[in-house]
Amino acid sequence: MRTLFFSLMLSATFWSCQNTPKKNSTTTAPSEEVSNDWENLIVPGTFEGWHIFQNDGTKKGWTVEGDVFTFDSEKVEGNGDKSLLSDKQYTNFEIQFDWRVSPGANSGFMWGVQEDSNYSYPFQTGPEIQVLDPMVDKGNPDEIKHSAGSLYDIYAPTVDVTKPAGEWNTFHITINHNDNEAVVVQNGVEINRFELHGPKWETDVENSKFKGWEGFGKYPTGAICLQDHPGIISFKNIKIKELL
Repeated sequence: MRTLFFSLMLSATFWSCQNTPKKNSTTTAPSEEVSNDWENLIVPGTFEGWHIFQNDGTKKGWTVEGDVFTFDSEKVEGNGDKSLLSDKQYTNFEIQFDWRVSPGANSGFMWGVQEDSNYSYPFQTGPEIQVLDPMVDKGNPDEIKHSAGSLYDIYAPTVDVTKPAGEWNTFHITINHNDNEAVVVQNGVEINRFELHGPKWETDVENSKFKGWEGFGKYPTGAICLQDHPGIISFKNIKIKELL
């Protein structure tokens, strides 16, 4: 999650779309095999099962082509946050998806997102795994907690395995409140592992920009979210497996 006002260098030849909707361990993870236990979350050519955050029917910005969702910040309509939320709410799950950004662009994946009128943005409740062009602030040690695969502003990835803007990256994320554990695997490499609640979590949140945010990370059950933000961001092959 980055400021909405930084300058972007966008490629003029990025993706056409249609149909708008109303770094410690560097262990290589096992191969990402998707079995029949997994559910596809994209119905090709539609936004079935998804909606824009607090949409009153005027918000636009997302398009779908085949099984690819794309957000283009230069084509938005309506006021307020335009992140894409699942209609269904989830608690414990594994999710796998591919993402791609234009130069300078960023986005994020969130869980536990609440949509009531007390909140104006999904990130007020949903912790975010960052999606980002790796050239943004590359080499800046102060920005490692904002790099791709970080839990934004709280836990940095243990290693940078992000592919350049314009190329597809894969996330395999596990959120398990029963085991009090989240795991982020990027492009087959485990890059992040952290607790979801308890004293350590509370302390680390207090040491972040989310200090004092009453709803942040408080909801085990909520929508999953693909964040809007400046640039062109695409997601595909979104699959989820709910855990007991």
